[in-house]
Amino acid sequence: MRLLPLLVGFSTLLNCCHTQNCTKTRCLPNAKCEIRHGAEACYCNMGFSGNGVTICEDDNECGNLTQSCGENANCTNTVGSYFCMCAPGFRSSSNQDRFITNDGTICIDIDECSESFVCGDHAVCENVNGGYRCFCREGYQTSTGKLQFTPNDGSYCQENVNTNCYLDNACITENVNKTLEKIGPIQEPVTLLQKIYRNSMTDISLMDIITYIEILAKSSPLLGYMNNTVSDKDTFSNSTLTEFVKTMNNFIQKDTFKIWDKLSSNHRRAHLTKLMHTAEQATLRISQNFQKTTQFDTNSTDIALKVFFFDSYHMKHTHPHMNVDGDYIKVFPKRKAAYNLEGNVAVAFLYYKSIGSLLSSSDNFSLEPQFSDNSEEQERVISSVISVSINSNPPTLYELEKITFTLSHTKITDKYKPQCAFWKYSSDTMNGTWSPQGCEVTNSNETHTSCHCNHLTHFAILMSSGPSIGVKDYNILTRITQLGIIISLICLAICIFTFWFFSEIQSTRTTIHKNLCCSLFLAELVFLIGININTNKLFCSIIAGLLHYFFLAAFAWMCIEGIHLYLIVVGVIYNKGFLHKNFYVFGYLSPAVVVGFSASLGYRYYGTTKVCWLSTENNFIWSFIGPACLIILVKQKIGLLKKWMRHLSFILKLSTTFIYNTF
Repeated sequence: MRLLPLLVGFSTLLNCCHTQNCTKTRCLPNAKCEIRHGAEACYCNMGFSGNGVTICEDDNECGNLTQSCGENANCTNTVGSYFCMCAPGFRSSSNQDRFITNDGTICIDIDECSESFVCGDHAVCENVNGGYRCFCREGYQTSTGKLQFTPNDGSYCQENVNTNCYLDNACITENVNKTLEKIGPIQEPVTLLQKIYRNSMTDISLMDIITYIEILAKSSPLLGYMNNTVSDKDTFSNSTLTEFVKTMNNFIQKDTFKIWDKLSSNHRRAHLTKLMHTAEQATLRISQNFQKTTQFDTNSTDIALKVFFFDSYHMKHTHPHMNVDGDYIKVFPKRKAAYNLEGNVAVAFLYYKSIGSLLSSSDNFSLEPQFSDNSEEQERVISSVISVSINSNPPTLYELEKITFTLSHTKITDKYKPQCAFWKYSSDTMNGTWSPQGCEVTNSNETHTSCHCNHLTHFAILMSSGPSIGVKDYNILTRITQLGIIISLICLAICIFTFWFFSEIQSTRTTIHKNLCCSLFLAELVFLIGININTNKLFCSIIAGLLHYFFLAAFAWMCIEGIHLYLIVVGVIYNKGFLHKNFYVFGYLSPAVVVGFSASLGYRYYGTTKVCWLSTENNFIWSFIGPACLIILVKQKIGLLKKWMRHLSFILKLSTTFIYNTF
């Protein structure tokens, strides 16, 4: 009985909200009639909105909510409801194809690379968010020429029949044409630069770098072209220069240095020279499109650009300069009493932060005296590289007097003398080298060097180990060296003849001297003939290998001479024939082993751009210095032992004489 009032009250509450058949009100099909608090009313079903009597429209849940299905999912609206499906490359955490919001389901990435051979033969799979991409293994290339691909686009990996395509001009040209076909017709220079930039952002190969440099070089005139329909040419020029710097940076940033190292020094410098030459020409062409006095600068991680554009009326008040990371350069034009000519001037500064290490190596610098009468022994670039180029219309409007610059050192130079230099190259062959011509050091300390030059191009600070020699002194020293070697060869020939044909003096000692003289004779003869013939890389490498072998053989026979003296002093009884056989094995076979092992590990270090000798790159020169120092130490130890034996013999003789006199 006590529960009866409670049940009655609960029943009354339900009756005020439950659905009944309405007698007075007629509702739309997507609505229902409910009696709430004693009154009839129509209410739209869930998923619809309206008054239920005259209108009841479907709610678009996909449009009314932001990310209604969450990240990486697509929303599909239905009549009165909606459902969610994961985007391609993702799957739902509940493993159901369709789900709704707030049921705890999220979309997670599918690891396509977990399946074996998803990319096909000779390919590597890399999973990315929402998909995957494939790359061909080393020695293979895609059938379509793309850097990356998916099997759905019909690409596959095939053997690269020409792995050294970058050494063949015809192959490079063919690759450039194929790449241009894939890029398609270009209407604006910015579009070309953007496409090259995107294609070269990641996983770029040496062939890709060379190809894109060639494309930029061929497209240099196009980069300065501007359609007459462009309304704001200044803004458009700024955009083009910005895209150009971004694209250039992809080819010379530090991440690409390992790729550049695959090229020999000569090929590397030629391609980098073409890149710098193209950058210089393109920036000037683009700068000519400015319509008003402009000072524009842009930079990326390893390259910066600053452009000045002005007319004759602003010439007196414009002082072109550039200041980047503590490096400074300024242009000084010739002073004129009056500027009566009308025209405009474009001055472009390009700053390369790290390219100097690519343009310098231990065999990069030549001592060729024809470049300068006061050239110094150049070793390596110890600064950034900075360039300045000028386009004056007419040419006599803005004539250069001098350029001053201050560059910071990348290495401390307290033990070396810094030198101002510029990159001297031929625009036809793109072959270049550093030269101090027209540049002088004005001030220098351990961290910075200031210079002034009387011409334009790319400038840097070099590290030199000492004062240089002029052309005249160089030629005199060369003749003295050649004369000394010729005299030495004559004397060695007389010694060999004597040791070989005079039977009265034949012995183990003369046999050793005879072979020592033969090794030195052949080493000096090869040196005289081929040390400076460095125009042919293969021939120069062979000369360097022969010099390496014969000089090591000479050191080996010096060591044998010491061993023989030790045997004589100690008084060891030995078999002459057996000893001679082992001497020949050690004297000629051990140098061959050292040279063969060195050549197998670093054959490209035989021959440099200066002389046909061993390169100092990666300490390869120690393949000669190491064995030579070891032999010198052995000889020194044998000499000390021989001196000690003589001292011991002398003491023993004194003791014997004393005992004899006593008795």
